[in-house]
Amino acid sequence: MMTLLYSPTSPYARTVRVVVAERGLENRITFSRVDPWSTDPALLTANPLSRVPALVTDDGQTLTESLLIARYLEGIAEAPTTSRVPEPRQAEVLALAGLGQGLMDAAFHTVMLHKFHSDSTNTESLVQRRHDAVLRTIDSLESQVTSLSSEQPTLGDIVIAVALDYLAFRLPEIAWHQAHPQLASWLERILARESFSATRPTNA
Repeated sequence: MMTLLYSPTSPYARTVRVVVAERGLENRITFSRVDPWSTDPALLTANPLSRVPALVTDDGQTLTESLLIARYLEGIAEAPTTSRVPEPRQAEVLALAGLGQGLMDAAFHTVMLHKFHSDSTNTESLVQRRHDAVLRTIDSLESQVTSLSSEQPTLGDIVIAVALDYLAFRLPEIAWHQAHPQLASWLERILARESFSATRPTNA
């Protein structure tokens, strides 16, 4: 039995949790909730960087970084016809996943700047750079929305949806929906999937 160490508010961990649900791997994984902001011994044993997610495989290897874990899970899942990285579209799907991961990074780093460096003289310019990156990425996604699916989501779709929902969770002041109606409509549809509703973060 594999073990996934996660935090319920981490968008990176949520990406992996959605992949697990979409690929029907729940019965092969034990979910262990940890606190990456404390010296959690279980997490430090698995990952000395104290970052989530971390997946301990059946043979005792620890995988870190959400996209690497997602690709590993894809490789061990059954039913290849429902692959989240379909071979004919592999480059396109990974490009979308990279764009979504970059969006997630920009949002997450903005949250960290607000949390830990709010009194720094450089924070305002750094936050603005992240904010601009977020808006440019959303513009790009709106132009590529016909490549996104909510019925059979690929890894790219999953990462993008998690990143956009993280904006609503942590940075609701970034109001992008009205100016990007097609992307907003797609997001509403994909978030209705059980894999997303079951992993939605809360402040509790």
